[in-house]
Amino acid sequence: MHIRQFQHLIESIYFQKDSARGLPANFCWFIEEVGELSRAMRGDNKVQLTEEFADVFAWLCTMASICQIDLEEAARKYAEGCPKCGQTPCACEG
Repeated sequence: MHIRQFQHLIESIYFQKDSARGLPANFCWFIEEVGELSRAMRGDNKVQLTEEFADVFAWLCTMASICQIDLEEAARKYAEGCPKCGQTPCACEG
C-alpha cells in the first residue's frame, strides 16, 4: 500500500468524525499515541510496537488530511536525500 492509499483509507474510516473534532483535539490524540509508542519502544513486544507505529501513522494521516496535505507528496521532500546537504546518507555535521 502506498502512503496516499493509506491516507485515503484513514479518511474513509475516520475523516467525518475527526474533522468534526478539529485539529487541536486530533493533535492531542496523536500525542497520546506517540506516548504509547514510546512506552512500547521500551519493551521487546514486536506486535505491540507494530500496532503503535500504525496508530501514530494513522493519526498523522488524519491531521494531514484535515490540513489538506498529501503525505505522499510531502514525503518527496526526502526523495533526493537529505534536504539540507542532498546526500544519502546525510553528510551534515551533528
